[in-house]
Amino acid sequence: MEKYIEIGNVVNTHGIRGVIKIIPTTDDPTRYEKLNSVFLRHNEDRKEYTIEQIQYHKQCILLKLKEISSMNEAEILKGAIIEIPRSKALPLEENQYYIGDLYGLQVFTVENVYLGEIVDIIFTGSNDVYVVQDPQKPSNKPLLLPAIHQCIKKVDINNQKIVVSLLEGLEEL
Repeated sequence: MEKYIEIGNVVNTHGIRGVIKIIPTTDDPTRYEKLNSVFLRHNEDRKEYTIEQIQYHKQCILLKLKEISSMNEAEILKGAIIEIPRSKALPLEENQYYIGDLYGLQVFTVENVYLGEIVDIIFTGSNDVYVVQDPQKPSNKPLLLPAIHQCIKKVDINNQKIVVSLLEGLEEL
């Protein structure tokens, strides 16, 4: 079964012709220009759509899909996740990872103390922040780890593990 990676989120419509407004979740938003189609995952359904036109608007992408011709049709897609097959993903450089591969990774300190797993990622503009929650202690406040070299020491996707060095004061936040 083909794996998919997320490259954006549908946040709104734009105009009356069925254009959707997307917040890209890829480091290179121009990568949409290299695609003929995308998959939208919405309410557990995944459907392929043909890209007709791409425009950039502030930090968003305006995407016109061939199969969507009205604002009402586009409105239904709000909240959808834009995905592509992993086989169409751009190659990664060293120490780069696909966002979807990070979710669920087990987080340990350099002293091998288990902290939890990555349950969310916050995009701040300067650096990402990994939200770590121990599933055995769901009532505990999540740990927020900045995705910087001083904190993230090793990411091992194959073994589903991240090793971190907690910066002073991080556990108290």
